[in-house]
Amino acid sequence: MRILLIGEFSRLHNSLKEGLVALGHEVTIIANGDGFKNFPADLSTKAKWSESKIGTVIRKIIFKLTSFDFISLEFGIRFYFHLKKLKNYDVVQLINEAPIQTIPSLERFLLKKIFNQNNKIFLLCCGVDYLVARHLIEKKERYSIINPYFENSNSLKEYRFILDYLSENHKKTHHLVYQNIEGVFASDLDYVNPIKNNKKYLGLLPNPINIDKIKFVETKIDGKIKIFLGINRGTYCTKGISFFEAALKIISQKYLDKIEIVIAENLPYKEYIELYNNSHIVLDQVYGFDQGYNALEAMAKGKVVFTGAEKEFENYYNLQEKVAINALPDVAYLVNEISFLLENPNEIIAIGHRARLFIEKEHDCIVVARKYLKYFSN
Repeated sequence: MRILLIGEFSRLHNSLKEGLVALGHEVTIIANGDGFKNFPADLSTKAKWSESKIGTVIRKIIFKLTSFDFISLEFGIRFYFHLKKLKNYDVVQLINEAPIQTIPSLERFLLKKIFNQNNKIFLLCCGVDYLVARHLIEKKERYSIINPYFENSNSLKEYRFILDYLSENHKKTHHLVYQNIEGVFASDLDYVNPIKNNKKYLGLLPNPINIDKIKFVETKIDGKIKIFLGINRGTYCTKGISFFEAALKIISQKYLDKIEIVIAENLPYKEYIELYNNSHIVLDQVYGFDQGYNALEAMAKGKVVFTGAEKEFENYYNLQEKVAINALPDVAYLVNEISFLLENPNEIIAIGHRARLFIEKEHDCIVVARKYLKYFSN
């Protein structure tokens, strides 16, 4: 089977590709690398001119005068020049309703080309799109990534990308996509409720993790316990990073001689991974019910991850013991949970073991790829 995967935000499509290729299928990824993360792709739409020295200056001037980011147009133009190679695939999967990340009119033009020159089209809901944005803005969950938007007017800049999905211009893209797809998958529980009542919803397919590439490292605590916090300024509010920072400030005073805190900011994916490799505890996000991709990769290495691990998650996977720490937007709660681990280091080792076993059972990229293929072939 020839499979085309469009877009990449977290390495999800790369891991899915590895699972599909291991099962004998031909897979191509086309993507722009997602900025500083620089994820690999077979066909790149990475913006070269907009990120050059001259291009960056011109881009900033245009943005200041018009609020238009020229980089999105370059993504579309570079995708257009790949169109001849993007024909006659048995299956095409979009990682988002707007996977090309270009201006809306060009996005629709390019997607129509893809729909017309290929066979089955599927959509993955693994981030914000129209249905997710509408669900969040209507406060359908007890808490979500939208909380800071309602609580702090200064966070508006970070939330523009969510509000853009509610615009009339994007709704046209949303309707175009749903008219042409065979169905839509959710990648974790955070995306099930927003789309489960849509007639195109097919079910939850867990994030794929290549457990052969991500080796489990036996946790050894023979000195200071290392706590890692990765910061992406573009998702500072949606991840709830301020809660982690406040908790670490208290923890650093309380356990001065017992811990080492490592903070990384806006790093490429490879450098980010290398920095947290030696950590025991990884602080990921506070607003999720389930884990995102970064958390899963850290769990696969045997780290104790503070992330989404709500009751809904435990019930769905029928878990009797913790495989991650459910993080909440509550500083006192986070301090208590971190303190417990620092005072009971054997629990760090035990949770790390369970985390790896959970990933092997539920997220192995070959197991997940087989689940995708059942739908692709049906």
